[in-house]
Amino acid sequence: MCVRNAGRSIIGLTVNSRRAARLLALLLAIGRLQTGVAAPDLTAWQAYERGDYATAARRYAEDAKKGDRLAQFNYAMMLFRGEAAETEHGEALRWLRRAAEAGMMQAQYNMGLLYENGTAVPRSLREATAWFERAAERGHVEAQVSVATQYFLGRGAAKDYVKAAHWYRKAADSGDVGAQYILASMYEKGDGVAKDLRLALHWYMQAAQQGDAVATAKARAVARQIQAEQR
Repeated sequence: MCVRNAGRSIIGLTVNSRRAARLLALLLAIGRLQTGVAAPDLTAWQAYERGDYATAARRYAEDAKKGDRLAQFNYAMMLFRGEAAETEHGEALRWLRRAAEAGMMQAQYNMGLLYENGTAVPRSLREATAWFERAAERGHVEAQVSVATQYFLGRGAAKDYVKAAHWYRKAADSGDVGAQYILASMYEKGDGVAKDLRLALHWYMQAAQQGDAVATAKARAVARQIQAEQR
């Protein structure tokens, strides 16, 4: 899992993940209600749920123009998916960028995907890395894995195992099994971190507990190595 899947959805929303994305939007809306921010208009979300894309797009567009970053993101996603028609060239990108610049981590991650793949923007791994890192700093786990991999491979940034280990650790702490495996390997080899077989064993075991068969085998091998060194 050192290299991300090049075939993933450009905007981070595959057909199978649309429901999860809509749930994310609802959770964000609820979060805003709980934190005292002006209540979002759920009419657009409800219209989207029942398949009334015209009403959803109109309401999202109205709220987007008022500076609602969640509406900006949702409207951009509808435009990218062809569920609403652009009123001007580049409108989808413009609203996604607005949401990203307003600090919405999912929008920042999606901007990174666009630049990584050269969709709607000129391909730029440097820009992709910058957007991934902005989202990672806000706690977006996929972005943390993405920016870690950029530093690990030297894609869009100078190769830096220390920074790679930092971001893999963040993602590993959040339960990302791939990050857990890679971090274990880095501790096993001493790449970007001080070599530590016990920490390598810990992270291999974390990944193994999530069903990673290779991590299970690696955990056994490292455990045997630790035992041998104690003799």
